[in-house]
Amino acid sequence: MTASSQPLSPFAAQISVVRQFNALTKPRVIQLIVFCALIGMVLAVPGVPSLAQVGLAALACLGIWLVAAAAAAFNCIVEQRIDAKMKRTSWRPTARGELSNTQTLLFSAILGVAGSCILFFWVNPLTMWLTFATFVGYAVIYTVILKPLTPQNIVIGGASGAMPPVLGWAAMTGDVGPEAFVLFLIIFLWTPPHFWALALYRVEDYRKSGLPMLPVTHGSEFTRLQILLYTWVLFAACLLPFMLGMSSWLYLAAAVVLSLWFCVYAWRLMRHYSDELARETFRFSLIHLSALFAALLLDHYLL
Repeated sequence: MTASSQPLSPFAAQISVVRQFNALTKPRVIQLIVFCALIGMVLAVPGVPSLAQVGLAALACLGIWLVAAAAAAFNCIVEQRIDAKMKRTSWRPTARGELSNTQTLLFSAILGVAGSCILFFWVNPLTMWLTFATFVGYAVIYTVILKPLTPQNIVIGGASGAMPPVLGWAAMTGDVGPEAFVLFLIIFLWTPPHFWALALYRVEDYRKSGLPMLPVTHGSEFTRLQILLYTWVLFAACLLPFMLGMSSWLYLAAAVVLSLWFCVYAWRLMRHYSDELARETFRFSLIHLSALFAALLLDHYLL
């Protein structure tokens, strides 16, 4: 018997199971969600936060992380068969049959209840209900209804993905101000070009899965045109924090450079398509949002 075929030790087996459950939560996606929520929290508090506000923000981040992780795990159950057909997702424990639906559902329920309790009792009820609505919007309305029904699934379902700054704002203030909706709008408009860039170079995966993604239903050229149009609308939205007095020149400079750069990627993608360029556009979209919100954070404290 070779070393690779030997059974795992009890400790190694436990570590493997932990990794499988962790994979269900889609850690990289959750990190971005919590980061965007944290930006909403920071901007909702003028100046340097007090120790009590830091504690409140930490509890809110934990609660939002738990509920978001629960939604990701539930998504793995719903999309188990689709995930198994796609190279990008076939490694997931549910797709490989390493974790049963019962195990995954129980895991999702525990995370969701724990996160909701933290938000309700130690943050505020509004944040809990908004987070729960986001869970339903992503795990049910988007995943179960919209995703298999319409090629505009990303556009409509993007509302759930754009909620983290609103949740963060509500956690710190107990209310939702117009500034939170500006942040919501930025993520909402960022989502389609971000995801369609991925769908372009994964189009055969989506074709096999049967999902009506835009490159499958309307072709590459139409999808690339939509990406270009969305990046320009996104550019305008990214200027709103400065125009509404939420930020100063530091953020404005970062927003202009990052958004123009995104538009250049979209223009190149439209004119001279390649899978590698689509990958680069997708990767840059992640940099764009992260750097944009990091600039908001720095602007808030430095200027």
